[in-house]
Amino acid sequence: MAEAAVRYLRSNRTPAPEPVEALPRPDLRCVAEDERAPIDPREFRRVLGNFATGVAVITAPPAADGDSPAGFACQSFTSLSLTPPLVAFMVGRTSTTWPRIARAGVFCVNVLGAGQGELCRAFAVSGADKFAGVAHDAAPVSGSPRLTGAVAWIDCAIHAVHTGGDHLIVVGRVNALGTADDPSDPLLFHQGRFTRPAHP
Repeated sequence: MAEAAVRYLRSNRTPAPEPVEALPRPDLRCVAEDERAPIDPREFRRVLGNFATGVAVITAPPAADGDSPAGFACQSFTSLSLTPPLVAFMVGRTSTTWPRIARAGVFCVNVLGAGQGELCRAFAVSGADKFAGVAHDAAPVSGSPRLTGAVAWIDCAIHAVHTGGDHLIVVGRVNALGTADDPSDPLLFHQGRFTRPAHP
């Protein structure tokens, strides 16, 4: 399934790609006892929580008339390649927002500033109108919501999708990007809470 999605997405390399159909949600089977790694999930989270990450909101425009924009808070975003310019984010395979982003075929990464913790929490809630009262404009290529106050934005088309355990690895080709005119410190997540860089 993921390979078919990758083949389709790779065949669609235009600067302003046509929307793609939503990827079907993979069936998740139970992991057999003999397949389990001897690692307690709580210990896994505790140890990995020592790795401080930036925080972003991934947004996408309405995929069809009558749809609303899509967005979710994302801590697992990374740059991937310089030539071609690629970035990646990870999303849970049971996400209800991901199929809407897949249908749009494009997305914008909004790197949040240190004062945007509450905005991040709003986009982490499932089922709410996440854009209510949120100032934004349209990213220049995809039209995805570009959130006011973000320290940086990256406007992308979906380039490839891979499976990774209970998540999908979404690779985006960068079509435009920029920073705020007067960027603040970035919002960081460390050991289960928001923080900001410490300056000497």
